[in-house]
Amino acid sequence: MTDFFVIVATTFEVAGVSSMAIGFVVAIALSIRAFVRTKDGKNAFTTLRDSIGLAILLGLEILVAADLVRTVTSTPSLTDAVVLAIIVLIRTVLSFSLQIEIEGVAPWKRALLPAAAQIAGAAGRASNAGRASNAGRASRDHANEKE
Repeated sequence: MTDFFVIVATTFEVAGVSSMAIGFVVAIALSIRAFVRTKDGKNAFTTLRDSIGLAILLGLEILVAADLVRTVTSTPSLTDAVVLAIIVLIRTVLSFSLQIEIEGVAPWKRALLPAAAQIAGAAGRASNAGRASNAGRASRDHANEKE
């Protein structure tokens, strides 16, 4: 039975690392796409930073699950529990700081916002990307009309 849990923990570890690696590639593709569409380097950089942050967050969550499975199924010892606690603490702090960086607001402050404000903020971020794209098209169209 312990062999099964070792395989499960290893699978979680592979999934966590794979999600970060695949997320990194997808983040680069999204950033390039954002730059090609909007010709705005700041928008492309923000897309890259947010996408990489989200991929790292996902990977960290999966790796914490792997650590929990591995520790719960191993021979219990105080050393293992302390090592797990330190690893989970470090990964939690990293996840927390990445989430604040991506969303721009602490989770306890976000919870105090009314739902309409949260939806408006998300819609505003989405429409800013659309406006930048439309502004780029309008300036190209205007330049073409002058020719």
